Amino acid sequence: MSRAVTYTRWLHLFMGAVAAVVVVGVVFPGLEDPSALLLFVPLPLLALAAFIPGTRVAETMQARLLLYPGPHEPHEHPAPEIAGSPSASWGDRWRVFVWLTVRLWLGFGVTVVTLNGVVLTLGLLMPSLWPPFGPAPMLLPGRWGWWYPLLAPVSGAALVAVVWGAGALMADLAPRLLGPSPAERLAELEERTERLLERTRLARELHDTIGHALTIAVVQAGAARAAGTPDFTDRALAAIEDTGREALSELDRVLRLLREDADPTMQRPTLAHAGRLVESARGSGADVTTWIGGDLNAVPGPVSREGYRMLQECLTNVLRHAGSVPVTVRIEILDDRMELEVCNKQPAESGGSRGGGSGLRGLRERAVLLGGAAAYGPYDGVWRVHVTLPLQ
Repeated sequence: MSRAVTYTRWLHLFMGAVAAVVVVGVVFPGLEDPSALLLFVPLPLLALAAFIPGTRVAETMQARLLLYPGPHEPHEHPAPEIAGSPSASWGDRWRVFVWLTVRLWLGFGVTVVTLNGVVLTLGLLMPSLWPPFGPAPMLLPGRWGWWYPLLAPVSGAALVAVVWGAGALMADLAPRLLGPSPAERLAELEERTERLLERTRLARELHDTIGHALTIAVVQAGAARAAGTPDFTDRALAAIEDTGREALSELDRVLRLLREDADPTMQRPTLAHAGRLVESARGSGADVTTWIGGDLNAVPGPVSREGYRMLQECLTNVLRHAGSVPVTVRIEILDDRMELEVCNKQPAESGGSRGGGSGLRGLRERAVLLGGAAAYGPYDGVWRVHVTLPLQ
C-alpha cells in the first residue's frame, strides 16, 4: 500500500472501465442491470479504435506512465520494452484489440470490487464508530456484531490485494500485447547492426589515417634528429607537412560523414594512389621495392579501397615496429582475385611477433568481409602479410 505504482495501476484500470460505463449509459440508458452489456457492447468500438494505428501509441504512453514504477522507486526494475510506434500490421492491431478488451473487462471487475469493497469495509466499521447508523447487513448472525470492526482490515486488505494483482497482471501483459512484433524487433536489430558497423568502419578509417600520419611524423622527426643535417631535416619536415595535410583531409572527410548523410565512399583513396604510400614510407627511411602486375584501375571500387587501407596498415606497422628496413610490396591482379603481399626484414630485437595489435586483426576482418582471406606472421626469415581478395 505504500507504493505509488499500486495506485497508478488502480487509476489505469478505472480508466479502462469508464469507456464501458459511458457507452452503455448512452446506448442503453435506464437499464437496471447492464453488467453483461458493459462487457460486450463496447467491443465493436474497441475494434474500431484498435484499427487506428495511433491507438497503440496512446495505450503505450498510458502503460509507461501508470503501470511501471517511476524514478521515485529506483529499487524497482525498469519498465520493459514496449513499442512506441503506431501499428504497422494486422497482427499489431489484433494485439491492441486484445489489450483494450482485457483492460475493459479487468477494469470493470476491479471497479465493481472497489465499490463493493469500500461499502463493505465502511459497513463493518460504522455500527461501532457511529451507532445511530444501525447494524450493517452481514452474513454473520446479529450476536456476532461486535466482531465486525475486526473484520474491516481483512476486507480492506482483500480489496488492495485484488487491485494489486490486477495491476500486476496488466503490467505483465503490456509488453506482450503492446511490445514490438517480431518484424519490428528484426528491423530494430538490423538498424542497430548498421549503426555498429558504421561506427566500426569510421573507427578503422580514423585508425588508418591518423595512425599512419602520426607514425610517419614520429619516424621522420626521429630520423631528422639522428641525422643532424639541414638537408635531411628539411626533407623530413616536408614529408611531415605532406603527411599531416593528407591526414587532415582524411579527418575532414570522416567528420563530414558523421555530420551529414554523405556518400561513405566519397574521395576515398584506392590502389591507384598506392604510390603516395610507398613514397611516404621511403621518405621515412624504409627501402621499399614494389612489384605490380596488372591494371590497378581495373580493380572494383570496394576491393581497391580496402586494398589501399590494407597496404597502408602494413607499411605503418613496418615503420612502427621494424623501422627503416627493406620492404617488398607485391600487388598482382589475376583473373578472379587480387593478391597483396608485404614482406620486410625483421630486426632481431623485435621478438618475432606483431600479431597482437588491433590493426592486423582489423586487416583480417576487412578481408573476410570482402570474401577473401589474410594471413600474417614470420615466413622464411621475414615478416609477411599476404592478402587475397576476390574481384567478383
